[in-house]
Amino acid sequence: MAQILIVDDEIGIRELLQEILIEEGHTVRVAENAAIARRLRDEKRPDLVLLDIWMPDADGISLLREWAAGGRLTMPVVMMSGHGTIDTAVEATRIGALDFLEKPISMQKLLATVKKALRHDVIPQQKAPLSLETFNRSPLAKALRKRLEQVANKTSILLLKSACGGIAELCARSLQAPHTPWLDISSLSSPLTQEMLQQASGGILFVADLTALGKLQQMNLAFAVDRLDKYKLFLVVACSRPIKILAGSGWDATLLVRLSEVWLSMPELSAHSDEIPEIANLLLAQMTERGDVPPHHFSVEALNVLRVHAWKGNWPELQKAIRNLALSSLEEEISAEDVERVLQPSDSDDIIDETPALPLFEQQLREARDEFERLYFEHHLKREGGNMTRVAEKSGLERTHLYRKLRQLGVYTSRRGEGGSE
Repeated sequence: MAQILIVDDEIGIRELLQEILIEEGHTVRVAENAAIARRLRDEKRPDLVLLDIWMPDADGISLLREWAAGGRLTMPVVMMSGHGTIDTAVEATRIGALDFLEKPISMQKLLATVKKALRHDVIPQQKAPLSLETFNRSPLAKALRKRLEQVANKTSILLLKSACGGIAELCARSLQAPHTPWLDISSLSSPLTQEMLQQASGGILFVADLTALGKLQQMNLAFAVDRLDKYKLFLVVACSRPIKILAGSGWDATLLVRLSEVWLSMPELSAHSDEIPEIANLLLAQMTERGDVPPHHFSVEALNVLRVHAWKGNWPELQKAIRNLALSSLEEEISAEDVERVLQPSDSDDIIDETPALPLFEQQLREARDEFERLYFEHHLKREGGNMTRVAEKSGLERTHLYRKLRQLGVYTSRRGEGGSE
């Protein structure tokens, strides 16, 4: 029989599921929160985890994402929730969950799901992540890769200027030795621990964009920086905007100095226009493999339009354009017309209407604060397309606290109403 770990903060549910599964002959361990779940996962190496989404210290989606980012999703995971949504189930499946159980869970459904999950005891081997090695004919990539390797031999921290997201990850992946750990600090919604750094020992720590980190993630980053040598870790951080902007937004000055000691600026796309088609194809492939966008490919004409465009915003602008193309193109092949539509300049693209904030000055402080928080979350929900994970990261709140705050403020999201996911 199998070793099964049940993670749920409700004692009644833990005991009921444990009793049923023990009667079936399984060995069952229980955890009431994410901290205990992490420890038992490493100590007992369960064959299956039943993971609740709503927990007090870190929600199940965040824990699942943490295991996946750290290469620790080596067992089937079945998510559980009493008020789950289709969007939540889809997100969990995309991260790596095998199935989704909605509470109350019938014994027949539980046993059928457990039996199905245990048949997946061998996790399919994942493809090696894309890196700059994929630019096999690109002089730009070869020169950048050489600089990255040269820097990595002399330091444990590297800042990538004018970079974020996909291209930053491609650079960091190029420095990752085969079969070594990878930990994305941006994905953590709970405090980083020495145990987690020990598990990542000898690997890469990564931050896709410093400007997107909340207070908790900034503290996690500072905690990691002080322990890089102890655990033989290499830290790659990217920043899409000048790092001096962070100094004016509450970041710890000492930490910023450490992060800025050694840096590389990304080459300007305007000087490498002939390589943009290959770069665009690689970034699109990366987004598709990560599940961020549905499968698409560029037509030759579309790549030519990308090549001649004046990329004033450079890498962040190119990545944003490719993501928008993959999400909005009606056909699988992205056409030249699609590219022209997305790249067409609009004076109103980046303008945020501040008019709704003006009446706040006429209200009492408590009412004005609540109204501001409603405007704040509505703004970020709209900007992030309703993606609750990114809104949680932007606001510096754990997902569980974010949902609770939105309910208190009367801010509701839905797939139809906001065009996003929870």
